[in-house]
Amino acid sequence: MAGSSARPVPRAALTRRSPAVAALCAAALGAGLLVAASPSAAADATLRIHDIQGDTRTSPLVGQRVSAVPGVVTGVRSYGSRGFWFQETRPDGDPATSEGLFVFTSGAPTVKTGDAVEVSGTVTEYIPGGTSSGNQSLTQLSQPTVTVVSSGNPLPPARVVDARAVPARYTPAGDPAAQGSINSLPLRPRSYALDFYESLEGMNVRIGSSRVVGATDPYAELWVTVKPGERPNARGGTVYGSYTAQNTGRLQVQQLAPAAESPFPQADVGDRLTGRTEGPLDYNQYGGYTLAARELGEVKGGGLKRERTRRQAAGELAVATYNVENLDPGDPQEKFDALARAVVTNLASPDVLALEEIQDDNGPADDGTVSAEQTLRRFTDAVVAAGGPRYDWRSIDPVDKADGGEPGGNIRQAFLFNPARVSFTDRPGGDATTATGVVRERGGAALTHSPGRVDPADTAWQNSRKPLAGEFTFRGERVFVVANHFASKGGDEPLAGHRQPPTRSSETQRHAQAASVNTFVRKLLAADGKAKVLVLGDINDFEFSGTTKALTAGGALKPAVLSLPRAERYSYVYQGNSQILDQILVSPAVKHFRYDSVHINAEFADQNSDHDPQVLRFRP
Repeated sequence: MAGSSARPVPRAALTRRSPAVAALCAAALGAGLLVAASPSAAADATLRIHDIQGDTRTSPLVGQRVSAVPGVVTGVRSYGSRGFWFQETRPDGDPATSEGLFVFTSGAPTVKTGDAVEVSGTVTEYIPGGTSSGNQSLTQLSQPTVTVVSSGNPLPPARVVDARAVPARYTPAGDPAAQGSINSLPLRPRSYALDFYESLEGMNVRIGSSRVVGATDPYAELWVTVKPGERPNARGGTVYGSYTAQNTGRLQVQQLAPAAESPFPQADVGDRLTGRTEGPLDYNQYGGYTLAARELGEVKGGGLKRERTRRQAAGELAVATYNVENLDPGDPQEKFDALARAVVTNLASPDVLALEEIQDDNGPADDGTVSAEQTLRRFTDAVVAAGGPRYDWRSIDPVDKADGGEPGGNIRQAFLFNPARVSFTDRPGGDATTATGVVRERGGAALTHSPGRVDPADTAWQNSRKPLAGEFTFRGERVFVVANHFASKGGDEPLAGHRQPPTRSSETQRHAQAASVNTFVRKLLAADGKAKVLVLGDINDFEFSGTTKALTAGGALKPAVLSLPRAERYSYVYQGNSQILDQILVSPAVKHFRYDSVHINAEFADQNSDHDPQVLRFRP
């Protein structure tokens, strides 16, 4: 998944696998299924780690019991998925076969780094996130018996992962077999980045000083790039610009030491992880290949600052969109204050502000409450306290539990507007299930209900936020704004998954949603070819996506973000990719606009939201 607005399940709440499942699991992943193989004794008592790993993504010995496999312990994990990695000291010289292997111990490991061990156990293939996730599997030994032969041994030299080592091509996308699972394809680590990383699965690897491209998150992990020249932007990130041009130098970094013993460093995009970072190469559910650092480098700050957009001129209308990430009165006042300061200071108090993820008045409590009056009042009060205008607002309460999002939260879009600069045309009758329409009025287009919802009965909006349409007037000119929060990317297969290209199943609903909004905009333009329409919000999809193409069909709209240089087109950072999820699209009559993606959240470890707001200024 290249991007998502859904919150991941906290790592601490997850059980990676039960011992019983770990003992039985083995993979036949061509169809994405996990099946159990019947254990049998391995005939060769001199099996080595590279024999177990083989030259594809799954072990040729899956399901078999192996005995006295030798190696040196290179890393120990005493929390989460507990176990240790060990590595062969006499490699076979084949670049496609990994010399490292994870041993799942279930309980706390009793070995130490540097122990020479002999391990017996069952060869299994564990799929992080389960078979439906699309993740690749991790070859491991389960139900182990471990004998420590000696301690204090030198570790096998770390393989260096740098720009020269990682191939430029991500995966064999041109191979017909790559349209399904790539599990059975022989690894070509000199040709493809995914194969390169897989050929090092479980091995001791090292990176040198590397630029941070994904800030430290709440789960004590960050992302770096080992390719400083790969699609960089001026603020230090790596831009995601195409489904077919993956950023191959991205690598997730975690640490093996528990946070209580060694706090994980706070890093922003553009900082550098300097010195030596070394440890086993793992594969996990939340990012694929991950350096589990036994030795973690030092973060050197890059001095990244939060951006400020310029204030609109007297004759300019400033319209913005901002996903405020499940805001409700149960959030601390500090969050309201920080978001409000961002509106006033960083967004220069736009005339119209569309907010996404406004929750009802008791947040995730599931008791039938749907009103968000308290949420919006508290937010607008905070804006005034921060020195901003007294915004008025318009919104429509959803049907309870009908719009998706956090259970019980009843998220919705809302319009804030500065009545000293712009007026809202109220046309009563709009509610959660009544669609607003388009009529001609005084030679132009008008809404039948304002605020009103766009086609809420369309199946495209099932269990998803319905678009909110509003009619505004600025200096005598009518402007239509449609605020959106399209379906999330939840359920899409990961970029580092076994199916290449990954299946993006969530697109189906967003394409239908985009077609619905496009139809509505065309009705406005049919009533008035010069109608000034802005479609904005958390579109949850890229500027090059099929969703954007469906929104712009027939020339009804154009993405304003395309007016920016490619390196500046992002509003979100996911797994080290700076990418667009939030957009403002304009009808042909909106000319000579100025667009700004205001980077205040997505690149920072300290976030008030995971999205960056977008602002567009124009003269109607």
